[in-house]
Amino acid sequence: MQTPSDWTRAAGALLDEMRRRAPLVHCLTNHVVTNFTANVLLAAGAAPAMIHDPEESAMFAGVASALLVNVGTIEREQAEAMRRAVASANAAGRPWVLDPVAVGALPLRTTLSAELVAQHPAMVRGNASEILALAGEGEGGRGVDSTQGVDASAEAAIGLAERTGAAVLVTGPVDLVVAPGGAAPVRIANGVPLLTRVTGVGCSQGALCAALCAAADGDARLAAVTAALLVGIAGERAARVSSRPGSFAVALLDALDEIDATILEAEGRVLA
Repeated sequence: MQTPSDWTRAAGALLDEMRRRAPLVHCLTNHVVTNFTANVLLAAGAAPAMIHDPEESAMFAGVASALLVNVGTIEREQAEAMRRAVASANAAGRPWVLDPVAVGALPLRTTLSAELVAQHPAMVRGNASEILALAGEGEGGRGVDSTQGVDASAEAAIGLAERTGAAVLVTGPVDLVVAPGGAAPVRIANGVPLLTRVTGVGCSQGALCAALCAAADGDARLAAVTAALLVGIAGERAARVSSRPGSFAVALLDALDEIDATILEAEGRVLA
């Protein structure tokens, strides 16, 4: 069993490796968050690309380092781009992350997410309501907001991981990471409420998950833990200099740029 300090030390090493590789992340994401997501990736040390045409998405997913599929503002043409990009990423051996935003309540995103989760994502990232709905055990939350606590989704997350082979990151006041094969759940207690008051933080974390998967050489569980630590610590550091959402968003980008392995190891709160 890994201790909390083992996790934070390994996460710091993965952050260093991600920055060394500067992975190119193909983001098929929602229209609301594209600019912020690109800036988050750049601040953290990765490189963004947003290509939504179905034909070009399929071509690009095979050469990018990793792929993010986020169904937040899904349209039928974008859904087709996601299908083609996932197939291309799988054929090229590139890791990809599914963020099933607001799944459960609306039919297009729910059907598409159920289809894609069967296509071997490296990781699934979502709030408790989204994970429950994706696992077939709930009806979703209130739009992007969860109506369930993280602990309520733990068994569903474990079942989803075992069924798909993916690591699962469930976000909340205390994040939960589970993985297939009987791996012990890991909880990460970093974060502040202001993280929920800036549009795009969660979606951008999905892009960070993809970047970290590209550097983790198959260890999606460690990538999920690292992404949770990175966003949580960045939020805490941003809140020290800003108490309002507008300036907090800028401070969050600065904090992501500032955090290094030493900070991550010293300030990470892993409950393993």
